[in-house]
Amino acid sequence: MIRLSFKQADFEARCAALFDRPAYPPQAETAAREIIDAVRAEGNRALVRFAEKFDHVKLTPEMFQVSAPEVEAAIKKLPAADKKAIRSALKQITDFARVTKPLNWSFSPRSGVKLGEKYTPLDRVGVYIPGGTAPLVSTVLHTAGIAKAAGVKEIVAVTPPGNIPPATLYAMKCAGVKEIYRLGGVYGVAALALGTETIRPVEKIVGPGNAYVTAAKKLLFGKVGIDLVAGPSEILIVADRRANVSFIAADLLSQAEHGSGLEQAVLVSDSQKLLDAVATEVEKQAAKLPRIETVKKVMDKGMFLICTKNLDEACRLASSYAPEHLEIQTENPEKYAKKITAAGAIFLGDWTPEPAGDFCAGPSHVLPTAGSARAFNGLETVSFMRRTSIVKYTQKALQKEIGIIERFGAMEMLAAHGNAGSIRKEK
Repeated sequence: MIRLSFKQADFEARCAALFDRPAYPPQAETAAREIIDAVRAEGNRALVRFAEKFDHVKLTPEMFQVSAPEVEAAIKKLPAADKKAIRSALKQITDFARVTKPLNWSFSPRSGVKLGEKYTPLDRVGVYIPGGTAPLVSTVLHTAGIAKAAGVKEIVAVTPPGNIPPATLYAMKCAGVKEIYRLGGVYGVAALALGTETIRPVEKIVGPGNAYVTAAKKLLFGKVGIDLVAGPSEILIVADRRANVSFIAADLLSQAEHGSGLEQAVLVSDSQKLLDAVATEVEKQAAKLPRIETVKKVMDKGMFLICTKNLDEACRLASSYAPEHLEIQTENPEKYAKKITAAGAIFLGDWTPEPAGDFCAGPSHVLPTAGSARAFNGLETVSFMRRTSIVKYTQKALQKEIGIIERFGAMEMLAAHGNAGSIRKEK
């Protein structure tokens, strides 16, 4: 664990280095570009080659898509309790998505002028679902489930080949996924964006992934829409001296076990006594975790215990860090939440652990990381919709504003623009 204190002479400089963290290393973009170029040039042949190279699975194009019978056979193995948990979480996520779904609207700001917006669901969306040692079943619900609530007609999922967990397949079925492809990493994302002989391209790709997937999404932006450029998971906790030490330690460790070893877990408090107690408790709880090797990497290089002069300073530091997940475990947490200017999601009070947001609270757990919460929002219903402005003038209303159109046409030296107004002048 790395300790910082406002009493250190270089405290501000060390904090600034913490704020400026990359979403992925530069070499990830170079590697991703080569794979994308190959998929663009070779289509299915490249996918077959990369599936064997990266995932050690021999596929043919006919094997890319997971068939309906395969899905049904797999989910028969899933315990009823798991199915119930998936359905319950999906309902709560969908309920939130429906409440936040934007509505068409209009108003008349001036006589004879009607302005508004209309929202139309995207037609075909791709969701990337990570696999590996920690299959993110919940990510299906927090991506595809929200897309379905938004009204997307075709939801396509890619996930690494191999033994796709029955829980993942069941979640896909419940969330409305129409096509499932056993294609992972950069080549899976590239297949969604570019299309191949057997895979139709999508309009937008959402969902978290490793550094290479993140780099690929950034490189493909423009060809398709993306949700955001998200790096390794992170949590920052602001706590006062009365906070529960065991709760804090558990929540810090919850983000340390994701798998890359590049995650960050940060505790900020004005109580050195609390920070010391949490350090001891983290070691105690970590020793009991099954993913101890992954957790230890984060504890050594990505876990920070920071002492500030007061809680106002803690909130200033938290806003500068702009965490993916921010927990406020203080007396009257709402008071301090008002001081936060940037965070992907805020979890208030001792009884709101971040994993509740990961799994079942309601808002999507696909959130900005690496400080990008300063400029980006997490995934939401509107992320799956097109916003279109609506403008209507009556003849009388336009007469009042033709002079403005003409003057801007002249200022910008766009004569045809001005003429489109002038030609409509009443004789």
